[in-house]
Amino acid sequence: MTDLSTQYLGMELRNPLIAGSSGLTGSLEKVKKMEESGAGAVVLKSIFEEEIAYEYSDFIEKAAKSGPAPTHFEYEGRQNPIEYYDYKIREDNLNRYVQLVEDTQKALSVPVIASVNCYLHSADWVSYARYLEQAGADAIELNMFFPPTHFKREKRDMERLYFEVTDKILKEVSIPAALKISHYFTDLGPMILKLSRTGVKGLVLFNRFFSPDFDIEEFKVIPSFVLSDPSELAISLRWMSIMAQKVECDLAASTGVHDGDALIKHLLAGAAAVQVASCLYKNGPEYIGNMLEHLRGWMVRKGFSRLSDFKGKMSQDKSADPAVYERVQFMKYFGGKKNVRV
Repeated sequence: MTDLSTQYLGMELRNPLIAGSSGLTGSLEKVKKMEESGAGAVVLKSIFEEEIAYEYSDFIEKAAKSGPAPTHFEYEGRQNPIEYYDYKIREDNLNRYVQLVEDTQKALSVPVIASVNCYLHSADWVSYARYLEQAGADAIELNMFFPPTHFKREKRDMERLYFEVTDKILKEVSIPAALKISHYFTDLGPMILKLSRTGVKGLVLFNRFFSPDFDIEEFKVIPSFVLSDPSELAISLRWMSIMAQKVECDLAASTGVHDGDALIKHLLAGAAAVQVASCLYKNGPEYIGNMLEHLRGWMVRKGFSRLSDFKGKMSQDKSADPAVYERVQFMKYFGGKKNVRV
């Protein structure tokens, strides 16, 4: 018998494979399929600050073209119509998401993790987290990213915001919190280490972003590479291996995990859990079962009965050649037959 159970964010999971936040976890029906397919936990589709803002702008524009003028409306004595619309749309979006959390919590037996896609200048996140805890979320995942295109801010100022938001969230909620971060830091290793000491229960390595492409006929910016590619595994695998034995919280892997081998590799690197999304878009929720069976078969062949038998076995700290994790040159492979020392 193979035991796939694991601990993540202080929660007992039946296995380490988590359905990551995406459109596939945006409704009760879809989330049920994830549980039925074997997911150890589910991260709900994120609630986005930008999404709320876009809906708000679109609503105002439509209201101006058809129907009463915004100045005809008042709300709780407010004379400013913009304030009314802003309040109402935020309330509607939040209520729908809170309802999703409540419904999934009642219907599922596996942990339900709420997700907030954070834009770090906003104070609304703290209240979002409070509502999600009250709705019954088992944990909360903050998808955090401060755009590197904010050229007027110094690196230390941008990085400080991560700690400020984290501190506010941890003071507001008692459920476990995880931070999903990017690898766009000048000093990524030290940053991961410092974030792990804030009191969060987990860090997810790494989030993924919109990649633009150009339609050269219509002169439009269009999405490109919406789904991850197996080659993207290298980034999260490298940093999982380097940081797994150093941090003071759980680490979960994300991006580039497309098959059972990738799942195994991250567990060997030291991951407590592994999130998948793109491979489920390509293969359907049932693919979760295939990946878990692949893991079980590998464990049987290698003589492992539980995850703890091999978790972190190939992390940097347990490697006979730890420097290999930090060498980023590829001269050895692309430098021909010259004598190249690595």
